[in-house]
Amino acid sequence: MDDPKTSLHPRQYLRQVRNAGTFNRFRRFVFSNLWNRMSKQLPDLTPIGVVAIAALCTTSLLVGVRSLGALQRWELLVFDWMIRLRPDDPPDPRLLVVGITEDDLSRFGWPLSDRTLAQALNQLQQHDPAAIGLDLYRNLSQPPGYEELVAELNAPNLIGIENDNVDPPPTLPEARIGFNDLVSDPDGPIRRNLMTFEIEGKTRYSFSLRLALHYLQLKGLAPEVSPTGAIVWGKAVFEPLTSTSGGYATIDAKGYQILLNYRAEDRAVETVTLSQVLDRQVPPEWIEDKIIAIGTIAPSIGDVHYTPYSSTSSHPFMAGVVIHAQMLSQLLSAVIDGRPLFWFWSEGVEIAWILAWTVGGAAIAWWCRHPLLLVAVSAGGIGVLVLTTWGIFLAAGWIPFVTPVLGWAIAGSGVVAYRAYQSGRQQQIVMKLLGQSTSPEVADALWSSRDHLLKNGKLPGQKLVATMLFTDLKDFSTISEQMPPEALLEWLNEYLEMLTEVVQEHHGIINKFTGDGIMAAFGVPIARQQPEEIAEDAYNAVSCGLTMSDRLQILNREWQQRGLPVIQMRVGIYTGPIVAGSLGGKERLEYGMIGDSVNIASRLESCEKDRQSSICRVLIARETLTLIREQFVVEHWGPLALKGKHQMVDVYRVLARQQKTGEVPVEPPVDFPQPKR
Repeated sequence: MDDPKTSLHPRQYLRQVRNAGTFNRFRRFVFSNLWNRMSKQLPDLTPIGVVAIAALCTTSLLVGVRSLGALQRWELLVFDWMIRLRPDDPPDPRLLVVGITEDDLSRFGWPLSDRTLAQALNQLQQHDPAAIGLDLYRNLSQPPGYEELVAELNAPNLIGIENDNVDPPPTLPEARIGFNDLVSDPDGPIRRNLMTFEIEGKTRYSFSLRLALHYLQLKGLAPEVSPTGAIVWGKAVFEPLTSTSGGYATIDAKGYQILLNYRAEDRAVETVTLSQVLDRQVPPEWIEDKIIAIGTIAPSIGDVHYTPYSSTSSHPFMAGVVIHAQMLSQLLSAVIDGRPLFWFWSEGVEIAWILAWTVGGAAIAWWCRHPLLLVAVSAGGIGVLVLTTWGIFLAAGWIPFVTPVLGWAIAGSGVVAYRAYQSGRQQQIVMKLLGQSTSPEVADALWSSRDHLLKNGKLPGQKLVATMLFTDLKDFSTISEQMPPEALLEWLNEYLEMLTEVVQEHHGIINKFTGDGIMAAFGVPIARQQPEEIAEDAYNAVSCGLTMSDRLQILNREWQQRGLPVIQMRVGIYTGPIVAGSLGGKERLEYGMIGDSVNIASRLESCEKDRQSSICRVLIARETLTLIREQFVVEHWGPLALKGKHQMVDVYRVLARQQKTGEVPVEPPVDFPQPKR
C-alpha cells in the first residue's frame, strides 16, 4: 500500500513535515506544553501585587519562625554587639565592691573564718556605710569567731543572701535577706535581672533589690504599684519583661524581670580587696554613705558568669558580686537619676515593623532592575535599618533587627525570583513567536524592550514601516517529483539553512517558512522612528537578496558535485506600512505581519515567473528603490499588474551592488540554464 504521505502534493507534504516536525520540534512542543501548564499556576501580577504577596508571605513565615525561637539566638547576638559598641557609663559613685581575690584566698584561706569576716564588717561599719550586702553563704559557722560575726550580722544595714539550696544566716530577719540567683539566657549570658518571684504564696526579693530598697528608703523613695502592674519608683517606671520582649521569643519570663542595663564591662563600680579593707588601706570617703557589696571575685571559687561582653573580652567572665552591683546600680540610676530602662514595642508594632521592611525589600527588588543598582540600594536600605536600630538602642529601646533583615532579603529574593520567572516566561513567549530565526542584534533589541512589547502574554499589534522579503524556488514541484521525500527534506533544509543565515547576517527575521521559501522582515519587531533607519532596513533587505544569489551559486556547485539538483530562486521585496503582533491565543501563538505591503512583496516574488535568466531574480518596487537610490544597479521593468492588485506597481530588477569609486568591478549576474527535464 502506498504511503499516505506520498499521495500528497510534494509542496503540501513538505509543509506538513516542517509543521509536524522532527524530534527537536516535538521536544520543544512537549516542554512548551509543560511550561504553559506551570505558567497557569503562576499568573501575571501587577507590581503592587507582587510586592504585597512577597511581603505578606515573608512576614507570615518569619513571624511564625520567630515565635518558635529560631531567631532568638541571632537577635541576642545583635543585642550583645550593641551593648559592647555603645559608650560605657562612669563608675557608680554610690557603690563599692569588696572583692575576695585569689591572693586573699591564699592569705586567709577558704571559706573565710567567722572572725576574718567579722573583722572586715567591723572595719567597714566604722565609716558609716549606707548598707552592706554580704554575697557570701553563712548558714554554717566557720570557727573561730562565730559570736563576733553574729554581732556584726545584727547591724540593721546588713543584707544577706539565700538561694534554693542554701539557707540564709540564721540570725538575719527575713526583711534583710535576698536571693542571689542569676537568670541566664538559653545561650549562657546574664542579660536579665530577676527582681522578685513568688513561691508558696510568698514574694521573694533579690539581693540587689533588697539593697536598693534599704538605700532608697533612707532617701524617702518607696516603690508603688500602678493599676497596670508596673512598679512606679521615683523617676522610673519598671515594666516587667514578657517572653517576647525585644528579640526574645521563648524565655521563661516568670517573676518580675527587667532587662539588665550594664554600665560598663570594667570599672562599673569601684573595687577594693579584702586585704585592703583589713589593712585599713581604703579611704573612708569611699565607704561613707555608700552601699558596700562583699563577694568573691576569684575565678577558682566558680562564682563567675558569661555576659554580653564575653565573646570579645580577654576576660570572658564577670564575678557574681559585680553583676549584682550592676543590677543595683541600674535600679538606683533609674529611680534617682532617671537613667532610661530598656523599653520594647508591643507584638503588634513589632510585626508592623517587620512588615514595613519586607515591603521595602520587595519594592526595591521590583523597581531596581540592574543588579549593581539593586545591590547598592539594598545595602543602603540595610544601612538605614542598622542606623535606625542603633539609634533606638542608644535611647534604651530594643527592637527586632535580624527578623527585618531577613524579611528584606527573603522578600527581595522572592521578587527577584518572580521577575526571573516572568522574564523566562516572556522570553519563552518571544521565542515561541520568533523561533530561532532572529539575528542576535534584533533578538537583543527585542528582549531589552520586552516590557514595552509584551502585554497580557502577547505582543500587541503595532503599526510600523518595514521591508518585507519573500523567496521561492523555481520549478520546485518538478524537482520534488524526482527525489525521495527523505532526501528531498534533507536537501531542502540545506537551502533553507542558507537563507536563514543570510537573513540573520543582514539583521532581519524569518517570520515563517513557506515550504520551499521564506517570509522575512526587516525593521521588526522594534519600530523604526527615523527615515534613515527605514532606509537602512531597505538596504539590508536588498543586500540580503543579492547575498542569497551569491550563496546559492556556491550551494549549486556543491550539489552538482554530489549529484543533487541545482536550482534557481526568486526574491520579492517591498517597503511599506504593516501591522505586526501576536496572532492566535495563549495556547498557540504566531508572530504575524499583515498589510498590503506584505501582499505586494509576495506578488513581486511570484510575478512574471518565466521572465528569469539569472540564478536569483530580485524584484523591488519604486517604494523600496527611493530608499536605496544609487546604491544598487537596477533594471526598470515598468508598471506591472500584480495579482490581486487594482493599481499597477512600478517594478525594478536588482542586478548588482553599485560600484564605488576605487572598487574592483563586480561580476555581472550569471545567467543560469534551465534544469534538464
